[in-house]
Amino acid sequence: MKFKIKIWRQKNAKAKGEFVIYDIDNISSDTSFLEMLDILNDKLISEGKEPVAFDHDCREGICGMCSLFINGEAHGPDTQITTCQLHMRKFKDGATITVEPWRSAGFPVIKDLVVNRGAFDKILQAGGFVSVNTGGAQDANIIAISKKDSDESMDAAACVGCGACVATCKNGSAMLFVAARVSSLAKLPQGKVEGSQRAKAMVAKMDELGFGACTNTGACQAECPKSISISHIARLNREFLTAKLRD
Repeated sequence: MKFKIKIWRQKNAKAKGEFVIYDIDNISSDTSFLEMLDILNDKLISEGKEPVAFDHDCREGICGMCSLFINGEAHGPDTQITTCQLHMRKFKDGATITVEPWRSAGFPVIKDLVVNRGAFDKILQAGGFVSVNTGGAQDANIIAISKKDSDESMDAAACVGCGACVATCKNGSAMLFVAARVSSLAKLPQGKVEGSQRAKAMVAKMDELGFGACTNTGACQAECPKSISISHIARLNREFLTAKLRD
């Protein structure tokens, strides 16, 4: 297979970026998207050109680092996958593929396709944890939790923090990410102790970092590689409003 790869190139955060088109051929349909970028970079290096900078780590759909906007879709045209799980058979032979970094004020570009997603870390540091003493592992394991609650908590905890929800949202909102982190703890006894403080702190930090407001279009859920439900946003809103009423 052969493709024209239209990639966003930007030397650094302050430089003006632009799209550059590269031709690439002899690509197997079983090649993953990141492997295709590896092949392109090998070609660029052999030609004495600077390779394309892009993020990756596990390449197993776990870490969420492979955050690319491909042909106008977060992580590309396939569903419930991260970019590293996308394969070139999803594209037509000879197609032009546009590759961009996440576009959000909360995720400034570092170089080419690499963005700074440190804002998510700051939101987590604001309250996405349990700091109260809940005992050792043995004590925690004997706390009775209904299967419904544990399932909802685990579903929310499946979020890999890739930022596809932000990149997809027309407002650049991080509500699905924050809601998933709040839900994963709100459904457990260990997390309820700090529930009110957590919701207020994480929402305040999200607003401070420049993420937009949620208008419930559902685009975030549609593009989330882990299919995190927007029902968690409703829970976040309940937690937040309850905390404000208590105040």
